[in-house]
Amino acid sequence: MTYAGTRRIIDVDSHLIELENFLLDTASADEKAKIPSMLDQKPVIQKRERLELGREQFLARQGDAALTAEYEAQILDNTKVGWGRLGAFDPVERARAIDLFGYEVQLVLATFTFHQFYHDPDAAVREAGARALNRAMGNFCKDDRRMRAVGYVPLGFGPDKAIEMIEQGLADGCYTFAVDTNEGNDAGRSFTHPDFDPVWAKFVEHRIPVVTHVAINGHYDPVSPSFKNNGRVFHEIGDDAPAGEIGVMTIANSVQLFLGAMIYDGVFERHPALRVISMEHGCLWLPGWLKMIDFTANVFKRLRPFAELPSVTAKRHIKVAPFAGEPVGWVIEQVGPGMLVYASDYPHPEGSGDPIGKFEETMTDCDQATLDAFYFDNMAEVMNLARA
Repeated sequence: MTYAGTRRIIDVDSHLIELENFLLDTASADEKAKIPSMLDQKPVIQKRERLELGREQFLARQGDAALTAEYEAQILDNTKVGWGRLGAFDPVERARAIDLFGYEVQLVLATFTFHQFYHDPDAAVREAGARALNRAMGNFCKDDRRMRAVGYVPLGFGPDKAIEMIEQGLADGCYTFAVDTNEGNDAGRSFTHPDFDPVWAKFVEHRIPVVTHVAINGHYDPVSPSFKNNGRVFHEIGDDAPAGEIGVMTIANSVQLFLGAMIYDGVFERHPALRVISMEHGCLWLPGWLKMIDFTANVFKRLRPFAELPSVTAKRHIKVAPFAGEPVGWVIEQVGPGMLVYASDYPHPEGSGDPIGKFEETMTDCDQATLDAFYFDNMAEVMNLARA
């Protein structure tokens, strides 16, 4: 019996825990000359000894059936070092991990390598890194149709280059792409500007969803640095999670702004088949946000009439992946069964050692149709997958 059991599951958010050569293995000579070392990047710190331990454990498993079976039996143990979890950086092992989980589809994103280039002030470095990342992600997922590589397209380079990078990334094996939730340059165009309509049309043309993910936000920081000067220790969870309690509390701020702008600026109206997935922003914000976008539209109704309530638009175009442990059942009661989608966050520890169990603890009042929608049907509609 797989972890999914009889459930049909599309896992919308999983990750690699990359080795230090992940980008370089598929990078061109020019890209290699530009891209900094994964081990030297600062935004998301990793410990070299943990990487080496994970590599040693992987090599020890090769040809050792008993040890492999032990790791397979412990696949849900999220206390293991990230690199030590089954399939963290090897595509063959990852396929076996999906066998054990029983997921029908798993979207896969990078972890550390994204930060090798994302924060670099040199645009040439950022472009080289994004191109290498898309190629590396496509290469990792190419041999198993269940794995769908999520690359990255830096919209800040402008719509023409974004379109070119989408086409190249698809050719390199990506399924779809994450985008920044806002333009980091205050003088730049909003990504909801009509100039970017050809980019959103490209997503629609290829029938792929736009991905938004925590930390891919144009370096937007909702928390003033002064809050860190608070006379006590400023706690950090680590990895790509925001720093401190108020950082986590405001984790969804950037995506709320982005999605609101997509509605108010008419992007969804102009592209009725466009779909967006929110990953690792949680879901507790969603009920209040839906009320707020309707309230705001009502405030401006004399200046700008809407053909439908913004919340209706949002429910048609947006899917949201909750954190394990959030009151998913309560959120579904507030927003309906069509917006939330399952995400394991494997092999990140935030996904918990039992995401299904944690979700279903709060879904005791959900009927089977609602459970099916959460696990499979909502994303199947986005991905144009048949249920039968």
